[in-house]
Amino acid sequence: MTITITYRIETSGSIEAMARKIASDQSTGTFVAVPGETEELKARVAARVVAIHPLADAERPTWPEAGEGYGPIHRADVDIAFPLDAIGTDLAALMTIAIGGVFSIKGMTGIRIVDMKLPEAFRDAHPGPQFGVAGSLRLTGVNGRPIIGTIVKPALGLRPEETAALVGELIGSGADFIKDDEKLMSPAYSPLKERVEAIMPLILDHEQKTGKKVMYAFGISHADPDEMMRNHDLVLKAGGNCAVVNINSIGFGGMNFLRKRSGLVLHAHRNGWDILTRHPGAGMDFKVYQQFWRLLGVDQFQINGIRVKYWEPDDSFVESFKAISTPLFDPTDCPLPVAGSGQWGGQAPETYQRTGRTTDLLYLCGGGIVSHPFGPAAGVRAIQQAWQAAVSDIPLEQYAKDHPELAASIAKFSDGKDA
Repeated sequence: MTITITYRIETSGSIEAMARKIASDQSTGTFVAVPGETEELKARVAARVVAIHPLADAERPTWPEAGEGYGPIHRADVDIAFPLDAIGTDLAALMTIAIGGVFSIKGMTGIRIVDMKLPEAFRDAHPGPQFGVAGSLRLTGVNGRPIIGTIVKPALGLRPEETAALVGELIGSGADFIKDDEKLMSPAYSPLKERVEAIMPLILDHEQKTGKKVMYAFGISHADPDEMMRNHDLVLKAGGNCAVVNINSIGFGGMNFLRKRSGLVLHAHRNGWDILTRHPGAGMDFKVYQQFWRLLGVDQFQINGIRVKYWEPDDSFVESFKAISTPLFDPTDCPLPVAGSGQWGGQAPETYQRTGRTTDLLYLCGGGIVSHPFGPAAGVRAIQQAWQAAVSDIPLEQYAKDHPELAASIAKFSDGKDA
């Protein structure tokens, strides 16, 4: 069995030679021959170049290593297979051997990890999502439409009682899901314990009165896994069912420690991800990155959305959505996609069309709900109406003629500035 990594190599030298160098350096390669380095050993654990797919030359190098007067910058996607015996199923070993080390190799002007295919041995080696798509829908009581969510803003500055006052209004709005902003964990002005104590009674009281339990995702991230588990336990004991986890901040070990002990839906925020991917000639594609976190057990995964307020283009969101909706081994290993960033009802039709006409997602809106001219409840209804129109293939402007909340939303947010 092998692990196959696809590297997008960029070099002013030979692509073939660079591919062989990567395979050698990242498996059995050394600067000089060493005792014990036999042909039998190389045959057992050496990586192999299995395919080279040429690409058009680059106009300029990603990195300045080519120097002045460089010649053509050659590019190709290169498949290199690593024997499972050389890496095993440990994700830290996989990241170190197959990915981390390649960025230090001399002679390249850029390299990007664009695909990764894992063998069946990884299926049972890691826990995967505990709740995933089905569990998220079940716990929110949502069927046949997206989960509609919003975010507590501003993230920094609100005290627990002020946060609870806003949450109380949002709970009554009809929202299915509310989350702490990723920047809100347990600061001095809003300790997690006090925030949980202020918010959970409102959620439980609403559940008693209506039968609907709004899913609230509390920020529990911490660099100390034990402290993060204490945060987790605070939320679970109070009757909560979801937590925001800043996955890049807590790392593989922290995520593994949490997932094995968790009773909460784990909502992954990927802040810091842009460092790894923003330059198209370096870093890695999301389709590679997301596999690690799915194996480790995230249940919901934020991936931006259509016409976001950040740098990421729409095509990148669509590819990210496809990546996390495609089973690694089984449909149960798919987390719930979370579309967010500047979302309001206006992006619903394109989101629906470009994600395979599915409603299995969490549609996360900030200003698109809380800044609606008629208030947050009308904001939620406007989002629901937009998705009704999208699923029915009715233009939003036509549907809005009989739906005043959607009409008001279009009037306010259609210029893309206020959501």
